[in-house]
Amino acid sequence: MLLINAFAPAGEGHDAELELSFELRSKHRLRTRTRSGEEAGLFLNDGVPLRDGDVLQAADGRRVRVRAAIEALIEVRVSDARLLARAAYHLGNRHVHIEVGDGVLRIAADSVLADMLAQMGLQPLPVDAAFNPETGAYGGGHHHSHGKDSTYQYAPKLHLFNEAGTLT
Repeated sequence: MLLINAFAPAGEGHDAELELSFELRSKHRLRTRTRSGEEAGLFLNDGVPLRDGDVLQAADGRRVRVRAAIEALIEVRVSDARLLARAAYHLGNRHVHIEVGDGVLRIAADSVLADMLAQMGLQPLPVDAAFNPETGAYGGGHHHSHGKDSTYQYAPKLHLFNEAGTLT
């Protein structure tokens, strides 16, 4: 089994390729196969999803290039910046992964969201393409939690403030 455990140092070339959907590129512990069929295990530290073109380092020294798999997506194209921003806002409010381009948004195929976009006056179209959504404003994954035992990484919880408004 090819054991992949780090990002490769800068350099050219690769010895193997992994073709993965966005969902699988978001996992950092994964058992999969290279494009040539060799079994591979991914053991990376938590962080941002792998991007198309990233090069990883295997324990045996081989370099492994990541390829974004073709997926079923929904795409909307519009020249009205306000309408595009509204669509992105409403999708983001639903914690949907969004790929943002010049006058275009792409999301994973979802009929409910397609209906919502159509009701906003957009024309959602099914496309098959590689999916490379935004990684977030803080350069990583999902930094906050909706659970009661969570602590925010970037801002303290309101109940940590005392009556004077200072952090306790």
